[in-house]
Amino acid sequence: MQLYSYFRSSASFRVRVALALKGLAYDYVPVHLVKNEQTQPDFAALSPGRLVPVLKDDGALLSQSLAIIEYLDETHPQPPLLPADPLGRARVRALAMDVACEIHPLNNLRVLRYLLHDLGVSEDDKNRWYRHWCETGLETVERQLASQPETGRFCHGDKPTLADITLVPQIFNAQRLNCRLDHVPTVMRVFDECMRLEAFSGAQPSACPDAT
Repeated sequence: MQLYSYFRSSASFRVRVALALKGLAYDYVPVHLVKNEQTQPDFAALSPGRLVPVLKDDGALLSQSLAIIEYLDETHPQPPLLPADPLGRARVRALAMDVACEIHPLNNLRVLRYLLHDLGVSEDDKNRWYRHWCETGLETVERQLASQPETGRFCHGDKPTLADITLVPQIFNAQRLNCRLDHVPTVMRVFDECMRLEAFSGAQPSACPDAT
């Protein structure tokens, strides 16, 4: 397998963690988003959206991190990244989507560049935008984790799932942008638990071959 990735891409981070949890070997192919390598013809031919990650598996091209992770879970079932029961799977997917669909799209690189370069927003106001949506989005996750009995050591029970895989990269971004995190103690407890695992710590941005 080949993973087209950028070290700071939280979506790519998710897939790196999933591959590590599954114990799957892959070749890391860096795509530098800040240098606009995603728009070059070779990569654009692989990704119509000009986005990372892209996973190439036996000639098949897969995009969108959550779809890639569910593909890996179906083709390599152990260890499972989704619960066995329908309600558990729905809860884990909902928690993952609270990050992947509610926080991340508002704060990804394309949006931040548009705010700066097209709308003329200042650097300070751009960062305020980021912090607002990140902090309020994580508060939504916190309310669920803190109030629902299904929460265990991790987001759902005592083994990492798709929810944790999606949450951890968002916390890395939040820390890098100096977001407030003292209002989400359960989120941070789960984050710390995840980071004790090599699958998470070894997939973090600073461990990537293209980290600069």
